Amino acid sequence: MADVKWIKITTDMFDNRKIKHLRKLPDGNNIVLIWVMLLTMAGRCNSGGMIFLTENIPYTPKMLADELDFEEATVTLALQALERLGMVSTTANGFLNLPGWEDHQNIEGMEKIRESKRLAQARWREKQKTIAAAAENYVDSTVDSTENKNNNADKDKEEDIEREEEKNSILSASDEAGEQPTKPKRSKRFTPPEVDDVAAYCEERNNGIDAQHFVDYYEARGWMIGKNRMKDWKAAVRTWERNRDGGGTNGKPEKPAYDAGAFGTIL
Repeated sequence: MADVKWIKITTDMFDNRKIKHLRKLPDGNNIVLIWVMLLTMAGRCNSGGMIFLTENIPYTPKMLADELDFEEATVTLALQALERLGMVSTTANGFLNLPGWEDHQNIEGMEKIRESKRLAQARWREKQKTIAAAAENYVDSTVDSTENKNNNADKDKEEDIEREEEKNSILSASDEAGEQPTKPKRSKRFTPPEVDDVAAYCEERNNGIDAQHFVDYYEARGWMIGKNRMKDWKAAVRTWERNRDGGGTNGKPEKPAYDAGAFGTIL
């Protein structure tokens, strides 16, 4: 049950015949005050007009006197007078009860308040769900956007490497032949070299490149440079030389170079 924070007392309360009768009794004003205090206690217990210390312990006149700060004799007199008028009753177990409790509660008004609170709670929960869903969608869209940017950046980087590799290969071929740069000619199908072949060529050029590392590097990539199959592994070795001399380590370019002279026909 919801807590009862108020009780209903009408403005013509003191015109009530029972209240007038009580006020004419010895200590009558205190009896009426005790009656109002009993109403508030019933509201705190919120059990249909029952008044108790706990659900298992009823109030005695002495306990009521201590709580309401009245003499025990005054409380006893008040209870007797109220019982005679049917305003208070005592159960077989000694619990006090207010028979007209419903008269002091605005049942319809309380139901409206409960319904209003229920609707407000439902609106609040729905709002929280909407906020959570919006936050989740924002996170998902941010992740997707980041992934797309990273993918595009990787693609652009790979294309830059391919263009640089092709340029280096054309320049290398021109330098060795003493001719102007020309487009690479179509060659026969590429055959991956053995480690000994690479080692012999590197020794011939005295470039210090690790032949095993070179072969392992391209073996792991299917002898592909970017999206194209290698044509000439010797051209690739020369590209490694240039990239190493330009700042690479272990005879390997810091970024895999793209050598047009190393491409072969994709069959």
